[in-house]
This record gives sequence, structure tokens and C-alpha cells, in this order.
Amino acid sequence: MAGIAVAHVLKQSGFNDFTILEKGSDVGGVWHWNRYPGLRCDVPSYGYQFAFAPKPDWKHVWATGDEIQRYHRDLIEALALKSHLRLDCEVTEAVLTDNRWRVSTASGEDIEADFVIAATGILHHPFIPDLPGLESFTGPVVHTARWTDIDARGKRVAVIGAGSTGVQVFSALQPETAHITHFVRTPQWVMWMPMRLRQPRIVGRLLRRLPRQDTTVRLAQFVGSDYLVDLVIRPTWRRRAAQRYGWMCLRALVWDKDLRAKLTPDYEPFCKRQVLSGDYYRRISKPNASFVSEPIAEITPSGLRTTDGVHHDLDAIVLATGFAAHNYMRPMTLRGRDGLSIDDAWAKGPRAWGMTAIPGFPNLFMVLGPNSPTGSMSLQHVAELTARYITRWLQRFRDGEVTTVEVTEEATDRFADDVAEAMVPTVWNTGCNSWYFADDNHIDLWPFDRKRLTRMLSQPKDDDYILTP
Repeated sequence: MAGIAVAHVLKQSGFNDFTILEKGSDVGGVWHWNRYPGLRCDVPSYGYQFAFAPKPDWKHVWATGDEIQRYHRDLIEALALKSHLRLDCEVTEAVLTDNRWRVSTASGEDIEADFVIAATGILHHPFIPDLPGLESFTGPVVHTARWTDIDARGKRVAVIGAGSTGVQVFSALQPETAHITHFVRTPQWVMWMPMRLRQPRIVGRLLRRLPRQDTTVRLAQFVGSDYLVDLVIRPTWRRRAAQRYGWMCLRALVWDKDLRAKLTPDYEPFCKRQVLSGDYYRRISKPNASFVSEPIAEITPSGLRTTDGVHHDLDAIVLATGFAAHNYMRPMTLRGRDGLSIDDAWAKGPRAWGMTAIPGFPNLFMVLGPNSPTGSMSLQHVAELTARYITRWLQRFRDGEVTTVEVTEEATDRFADDVAEAMVPTVWNTGCNSWYFADDNHIDLWPFDRKRLTRMLSQPKDDDYILTP
């Protein structure tokens, strides 16, 4: 998704000598890799698109994964990007030598570049939990991010993982299984939304007639983003009201008191990525469904055993265990100035000025890098805004003003200090363990409002950079 935004902005700005290297067999990022049953976006469709490429006729208010994937695939043709795109082209290494980048691919090819833009996203490296005996299980084991069809009809199925993916795939598989068990470490707050609601055709026709659909999309994105930001970055009455709704959903939809107690989290709603569902609480309450929060001790050839000694007989295991969200472009080998590796640069956790520039790596930028607002803002808007910021540097390079651009350590440290201070009153810092936390235990999110984002990425400031003329 981010790569499409960058490519479009480059073409708009008169740059045509660029190549998009995509490791997958198709575009779409997370919507290419994820194909599990029940896959659906938790952001309303009209806001989950590029303002420069509006689609008024979404089939559902919350689009399915297939429809979002088709939207991105169609953009490659509509935006004339096909000639720049190389699929099945995984980058294994990028090394800076004499102020030029040498980019190496898995096929053994080397590509020379003046600039590298890492628009790799965050949700594409599946996280496989270290479960003793996992390889001994005799039935199918499938990760939701590398889905292969399994026949769940009349089978005993385990779903491991309680995020949006776990809730979606559990709800999709439950009706056809003999028995399905949801294994989680900690329960999630699940807020009811009519996720299968179809968008009336007349809505699409009316939207198509609007004279400036791009403006309408941006307005939808800004309103949605500003509302979410207000919920998560400061404790207001809006946050309390939304959290109250989460408690009401659990109370109203789960009548069994024992099950409700198991499903009640010990942290505030929105502390983790909020889960939305129209049917999970109903599905988990069915006679053929179980909810188990005891830790998994081991996987056996015929099932799994929890730490309370109970053995659960199984025919299939679904790993809805998410991603290694803080790898970013890694495991690619990345070496910048004086041979500095990205692993050494990020030894204390991923960091970048304004999500996009890394000290020690001249002429390299990221889109949706560390501290991206994955829990509060439209990522399509953020990707486009970041691409326009990067393009301003490329224009100065094209005009002969600069040959290398590298953000300073001082600017990056100031940004990191501002992030740490602003993170204190956020809902993400209220006492839960989530994938928002990086390895060094800092919260890898954007704790500011949209205005701060726009100010930072509107115009480059030379004082924050080391520039070589």
C-alpha cells in the first residue's frame, strides 16, 4: 500500500526513473499475504483508500480482504505503475558505497540507486510462537498470514491468538466445526459493529456524482482520524464513553456469567488494537465453542496440553499470532555510512525522525516507519504525506542543491524525547501488553495529533539534516 502512494507521488512530481521491488507475487501488502476466512478491514471502506484514487462503490461498509486487494491491484493499471513494478523480487541487501546504494535481490541481481525508499510496511513477517512440540502435530498447522485452505467441517480446531485476526477467523470457522477452541493469553475487548453491513448501491451512485470525491475522502479520513486521536492520546469524556460502550457490548452479548468473567480483560479498552466484530460474542457462546486462557504447555501429535494438565484433542491448529511488527524492512541486510548496520543502529529499538529518516543512513527514507500512527490515523493519508515530504528532498537532489541527505542524531533524539513525553497520558500506556511495544519496551506509535504530523512533514528543515552539496 505505501509503495503505491510513493510511486504515484513520484510520477506526479515528474520522476520516472524509479523501480518498485515487491517480494510478493502481487501488490497489496498485508491484503496480499492475508487470505484467511472472515478477513475484513476494521476501518470503514470509504476512509480506507487513497484520496487520489477514490472508489465510491465499495460492496460493504467494512470491506473484505479480497475487495481491498482488488482495489490495490486495479490501481497499478489506473495509475500507470505497471512498467515500474517488479513482482517476486525480494530485496536481501542494501549497502551504501560512495554515496550510492547497491540493492541486491534474492535472484542475485544488483541494482544501483541514488535513493532508497523503504515502504515495506509493518504487518508482513508472520510471528510463529515457540511452542514445544509444534512440529510433532500430525494435523495441519496454518498461520493466518500464510493461509492454505483447511477442511474444518466436522473437525476439532484450535485458534491461537486473540487479536482482530483471531476473532475473525474463529467467527468464520465456528459454524462448520465439530468443536472449536479459542486459546488466548489475555482476553480482548470486542466492540460490536455490523461488520457485514452492505453499502447500498445508491450510496455509491451518489458518491460518484460528487464533483470532488478526493476532498470527500480526505474529509472522511480527517474526521475519523481526529476522533480516534482524541480517544487514544488523552483521557477525555469521549474516551470514557467509548470504553463504556465496550463494557456494555460484553455485558449485553454474553449472558453466561462464567464465560463473561473469562472474556473480561483486566485493562482498559483501546489499550490494545481495538477489536471490532458483529458476531464473535455470539459465536464463542455456542455449544461447540470453548474459550481457554490457560497457557499452552506443549503441542502433542494429537492436540495440545495446557499448563493445568488438560489435553485438548485436535484435528487442526490455526495460528492467529500476528506479526513481527517491529522488523520493518528487516531481515534485509541494510548498511549505511561507514558500514553501519540497521541492527546496530536499532540496537535499542527501532527509531527514526518523523517515521521516515534514520541517522547514519544517507539518501534512505522510510514510509510508515517507527512511531507510525497505526492505531489512530488514516495510513493512506500518512503514506501520501510522507511521500510528498521525501519527494521534496528528491527535487532538491534533481536540481543539484544536494547530493546526500542524512538526518542528525540530535534531531532524532529530540523527536524520541518528545514521543516519550507525549506517550505518558495515552491509552496505550495504561497497563496492557500489546504488539505496539517494541523489544526495548517503548511504545512504537504516534502520540501526537494530525496537525503535528502535518507540520513535521510539510517542509524539510535543513537544520535537522547533514547535507552534502
